[in-house]
Amino acid sequence: MVQAVDVTKFITASDASSKAFKTATLLKTLTVNALIIGEVGVGKKSLAKFILPEASVVDAAKHQELLLVLDTQSEIIISNIDHSPNLQVLMEKIAQVKVRVIATATHMREDSVINELFSVRFDMPQLKKRKEDIPLLIEKFLKEARSLFGGEGNSDMQGIKPDLSLNASSLRRQVMIHYLLENIQDTELMDIIQNYITPKLGSNNDYKKYLYLYEAPLINAGLQKFKSQLQLADRLGLNRNTLRKKITDNKKYLQG
Repeated sequence: MVQAVDVTKFITASDASSKAFKTATLLKTLTVNALIIGEVGVGKKSLAKFILPEASVVDAAKHQELLLVLDTQSEIIISNIDHSPNLQVLMEKIAQVKVRVIATATHMREDSVINELFSVRFDMPQLKKRKEDIPLLIEKFLKEARSLFGGEGNSDMQGIKPDLSLNASSLRRQVMIHYLLENIQDTELMDIIQNYITPKLGSNNDYKKYLYLYEAPLINAGLQKFKSQLQLADRLGLNRNTLRKKITDNKKYLQG
């Protein structure tokens, strides 16, 4: 059975994650600068925090703030270093001060100065290449959802294709939304719709304009459950022509 290692919210069930964890563990014992490269949501910042748990985290986009922090800290985590508005100045500053740096980037060009500053440089693979991590991440995010939102929380997302478009970031969002939708009360759902509609009201045709918020999900759910327009029309108490008109009116919101 695959076991997960709890590393500041970093799952190490796959070979790739385990290898990254071993590298991070080694870096904890060294005093070298390191650069962790990978897409959004692959766990770069979690690994950086594991290596330097007491270090401040500063986004490289906050250029002036970062330069000031470099003068006052002995170690620092620089996130999104590839987004620095003046990378050359930043590299020169890091070279000047006595501070240990763990940096993260989504991509980084090969450069002699960067290679000299960061003696260790490693890539974090996409989550889709770390399939053993996915079910453990889903369970972790479900546990987080239960803690945040309460409820029974028996969902396991079986049969739902994981959204890995932004790796763990999109997967977490998907799990949270799925959990909320499974445990939402009708009054809470009405509150959501009301909050959505309230700032948009003001025209003379608002009733018809926003009716799709009710009709489209009802038709989608009905067609998914009953498989035919004839059965759905019967269950909704509508004649078939009325249902067809509603399907035509809502066609851009309907699935399939």
